[in-house]
Amino acid sequence: MVVEVNECNFSQEVLLEVLPVLVDFWASWCGPCKMLTQVIEELSLEYEGIVKVVKVNTDENMSLSKKFQIISIPCLILFKNGFPLQKIVGLKPKSEIKKIIDSVL
Repeated sequence: MVVEVNECNFSQEVLLEVLPVLVDFWASWCGPCKMLTQVIEELSLEYEGIVKVVKVNTDENMSLSKKFQIISIPCLILFKNGFPLQKIVGLKPKSEIKKIIDSVL
């Protein structure tokens, strides 16, 4: 299950999480973001209990976008132990995203 995260709960849901967390920075007007939605949902099911998957709307959470230097979307950041480890910018195939996730497990 993909969790919607905002500026108020980001620390709790991402930085303090025990599991690795894949954060999808997106916006409703972004075509590639919409195309990535199905992949993000599939990954959340495939990695359930192993990796937490969350989404951050960049338009509604501009301070998070600024903090993590989100210049282009979609942008995925993989966090582990509260630290960003990998950044994936642009629409990428599911297999490429899985390789990056698997590299930190």
